[in-house]
Amino acid sequence: MIEGGCLCGSVRYKSEAKPLVMRACWCRLCQFIAAGSATINLAFPSDTFTTTGDLRDYPSTADSGHKMHRRFCPTCGVHMYSEAEERPHLIIVRAGTLDKPEIVDLDAHIWTKEAPAWAHLDPDICQFEGQPPPAA
Repeated sequence: MIEGGCLCGSVRYKSEAKPLVMRACWCRLCQFIAAGSATINLAFPSDTFTTTGDLRDYPSTADSGHKMHRRFCPTCGVHMYSEAEERPHLIIVRAGTLDKPEIVDLDAHIWTKEAPAWAHLDPDICQFEGQPPPAA
């Protein structure tokens, strides 16, 4: 089981499944969420994922054109995960919220065309200039 939560502890989640994919996203919106860097994201099947606690929703349209719902804790402001209306079978969790972030092993860097010049992108990790193929 994989578990995590927000900074203040009022929101918790767990998944019975392993992540389908782990990616670093360099799109501009993710840079805002991560305060300048990429967000590190893990995709889980939504039917294996449960949350407790109050969340708020920031709806937006991603560069991919997907209608996103970005969920965050209203108390401490931590971005927890996002969901695309076009892919309701997936939950995209922010790695910083994991109880054990050492499980992250990146599969890819995505939206690299929007990464700042100072960003170090490991050449041994797959890279996509924009939106990659969907996770399973």
